Amino acid sequence: QVQLVESGGGLVQPGGSLRLSCAASGFTFHLYTMGWFRQAPGKEREGVSCISSSDTSTYQDSAKDRFTISRDNAKKTVYLQMNNLKPEDTAVYYCATYSVIEGLCTPDNFGAWGQGTQVTVSS
Repeated sequence: QVQLVESGGGLVQPGGSLRLSCAASGFTFHLYTMGWFRQAPGKEREGVSCISSSDTSTYQDSAKDRFTISRDNAKKTVYLQMNNLKPEDTAVYYCATYSVIEGLCTPDNFGAWGQGTQVTVSS
């Protein structure tokens, strides 16, 4: 059974940093694209960044130059390093896998989800 467990969220001041982790189990981790998504109150879930099994990464425009996705196949974990955080980054962040179309980092392309971790950027 696929299980994705996110951690690392919290309250941070604008300009601060957080590193999110997603521990995976129940599937052959290194074969699958992994993605980070977020959902702010009153908004639709959106893609933040995805990383393929071959370590090719994609980023939403607002995440470029501030966020870095990485994966550790030995630990079956995917990370999202977030720097220079802004209030508009406040959201619940989700980890997902089981994408259907390779290279498409959108929520409807992913079939297995974690429960999310809250990130709040506020002074």
